[in-house]
Amino acid sequence: MSHARADQRRRACPTVRVRYAETDQMGVVYYANYLVWFELGRTEWLRETGWTYREMEAEGLALPVIEAHCEYRLGARYDDHLEIRTSGRLVSPVRLAFDYEVVRCADGAVLAVGHTVHATIDRSGRPVRLPARVTELLR
Repeated sequence: MSHARADQRRRACPTVRVRYAETDQMGVVYYANYLVWFELGRTEWLRETGWTYREMEAEGLALPVIEAHCEYRLGARYDDHLEIRTSGRLVSPVRLAFDYEVVRCADGAVLAVGHTVHATIDRSGRPVRLPARVTELLR
């Protein structure tokens, strides 16, 4: 994907403030918390497009994570204010991916980047196509 196209994608940018409980003995954010923040970004991206997880589940659909990747660049610390920049992209008719950047608001430093890939499944766990209104948002 070209950088121009990536820049045009719909993006959600929720923020979090690092809580003491999210840090480890070394005073930096425990690595697994980044995946929790990715979920926050993904949930807000969906909410901003008008398709919440609650509505998705009511329609009998789910988006389980089938792949997750996070590259840690700099450590976040207690009380850092962070922005979780999140964008979505279509992988196939039944798969979508979300790309993430965790950015420290104070200085714009990119602390982590990553992505998750999701399958679309029905109540029985079988793969199904994404609703047309969602694929349109991802094109």
